[in-house]
Amino acid sequence: MALFDFSFLSPATGATLAHGMLVSFQVAGTALVVGLIWGTILALMRLSGVRGLSWFSAAYVSLFRSVPLAMVLLGFYLVVPQILRAVFPGAAGMDTRMLSALVGFALFESAYYAEIMRAGIQSVPRSQFHAASALGMTNSQAMRIVILPQAARNMLPLLLTQLIVLFQDTSIVYVISLADFFTAAESIGERDGKIEEMMVIAALCYFSVCFTASRAVQWFAWRTGKK
Repeated sequence: MALFDFSFLSPATGATLAHGMLVSFQVAGTALVVGLIWGTILALMRLSGVRGLSWFSAAYVSLFRSVPLAMVLLGFYLVVPQILRAVFPGAAGMDTRMLSALVGFALFESAYYAEIMRAGIQSVPRSQFHAASALGMTNSQAMRIVILPQAARNMLPLLLTQLIVLFQDTSIVYVISLADFFTAAESIGERDGKIEEMMVIAALCYFSVCFTASRAVQWFAWRTGKK
């Protein structure tokens, strides 16, 4: 007798899994873009020397790095719909689960990207800033044109590694019943009585995506190391 039976798989099953994977990519991609932008702003605030901005950034990072992601998602799932109904009376038909996941993941990941970018900025030699100043650049121009591009290049392997972790963490959206890839696989397994088979498929898919991404990170680190 075969250990696993995959004869139950069908085109409809594949379509459901593909839609779930698209949801996972949407959550991860949005969190990456917003996290990088907001995280970079937080890093600049932390390094600005302005006490109020530095304190706010430090408190933000400490808060989100000290609270489990599942609690963050549940918190936004309970709060975001209330805010939408209050601000936009016609928002009753919106997918609040997806919106809550996007907001929660983006703000949560921003705290981690802020620390990565802060380390990247501090890794750029101070002489680069002095050289930019000698060329007549303002502080903001020096940061935007000279410092941040070097910091991003230095930290890109870490940023990509954090993206892999972020993609893995998207499976936590099951706590708000969002049909991502893992939730879709689990639902199919429970419906067809094939939970073991679906968990094997889910694990192989996650492994394939994350292993490919990790190899890309290693290749990029090797390429930048040669330079």
